Amino acid sequence: QVQLVESGGGLVQAGGSLRLSCEASGSLFRINDMGWYRQAPGEQRELVAVITSGGSTNYVDSVKGRFTICRDNAKNTVYLQMNSLKPEDTAVYYCTADIWLVAGWRNDYWGKGTQVTVSS
Repeated sequence: QVQLVESGGGLVQAGGSLRLSCEASGSLFRINDMGWYRQAPGEQRELVAVITSGGSTNYVDSVKGRFTICRDNAKNTVYLQMNSLKPEDTAVYYCTADIWLVAGWRNDYWGKGTQVTVSS
């Protein structure tokens, strides 16, 4: 029914930048909040950033001033621009979206994740 596909992960040196993208596709009626989580080895998954359909944003303290979340509603896509990356940002990054389907159901959907590795 719905797929979220992330792209843009990779290996980067500390201080570098990466841009993650996540496109939602399928029987979509409306997308509400979209966000990014991350999970490092041995750690719990944590919310990194979220953006509402109206464009309001919120970030975890550790990425404020370095990461920027934005979305293109026409493309059903959310982005995460990550600057000044640190080794502690290394994790699998997951996209999530709160979606109303054409069929009338509402659910949270997740992508499969994209690996971000920051070397020191």
